[in-house]
Amino acid sequence: MKKKDIKKLSETEILKNLENFKKDLFNLRFQKNNGQLKSPAKFKETRKNIARLKTIMKGKHA
Repeated sequence: MKKKDIKKLSETEILKNLENFKKDLFNLRFQKNNGQLKSPAKFKETRKNIARLKTIMKGKHA
């Protein structure tokens, strides 16, 4: 998710996306432990998306 796309979202949409990315990260951890993970780069991408969403949220509250 790009920064400009996140800025267009409402606060509730950002929270929903944040929750979805956290669930994805949780599932990726299980896949990694079970040896089923196909794309290790998904970890980095998901963590960055979570950070972007949190950063934008912090800016909207200020």
